Amino acid sequence: MHQGISQVGVASASQPRDRVLPVLPALRDLFPYGGLQRGSVVAVSGSGLLSLAIAAGASAAGAWCGVVGLPELGVRAAAGVGVEPGRLLLVGEPGRRWPQVTAALLDGCELVLLRPPARPAGHVQRHVEAMLRRTGGVLVVAGDWPGAQARLWVATQQWAGMGMGHGRLMSRRVHVLAARRGAATRPAEQWLWLPGPDGGVAAADPGVGVLTAAELTAAELTAAELTAAELAAGRLPAAELPAAELAGELAVRAG
Repeated sequence: MHQGISQVGVASASQPRDRVLPVLPALRDLFPYGGLQRGSVVAVSGSGLLSLAIAAGASAAGAWCGVVGLPELGVRAAAGVGVEPGRLLLVGEPGRRWPQVTAALLDGCELVLLRPPARPAGHVQRHVEAMLRRTGGVLVVAGDWPGAQARLWVATQQWAGMGMGHGRLMSRRVHVLAARRGAATRPAEQWLWLPGPDGGVAAADPGVGVLTAAELTAAELTAAELTAAELAAGRLPAAELPAAELAGELAVRAG
């Protein structure tokens, strides 16, 4: 266990519910045991704010968090979704040494949010994952990570706040899906305000409450990919998170 930081959720491996970092209440149904399993990788595609929201619960509970490779991320935006600025370490542009920077942060932080510049080489991935297992932290990847234990993505989003051709976008309702590696079940789903009218994260009314045909097809394909030969040896199409997308989300969030 890390020295000098919080002791969130420490227990033996025989008690899986205590081997998790907490998430915000609105996100609990997306994860087994209602939180982030220590030593695991969570890949998030398509939403920078969702990556931050995943980190917010652990941060609020006392965990130190690190962010690597997201220079457009500001402390104000992170605080808006619930990340504690006083326990946040930012390394915006680590360059080619991002694996070493990530490993160093994992040695002192219980959760690290990473956007790698490209799909990691096999030996680089193994090095980072070995550090992750040793420290018992959680790695949240904004983009693709072959063999990730869980994958989350935004299937649908609806912005609110615009009037009859005028006004500002104030909030966004999103339909989030979550699939686990090795799980042959339908992905978990949750409607969220991300951000909500107050700038935070909260559960949203599901509306119709069912997946569209296109969403269901995509969800089933993703779940099948997760169970097929350890993600087909990591040869799934990359889903890198564009910097412009996160910058746009944060610009709307900052208002």
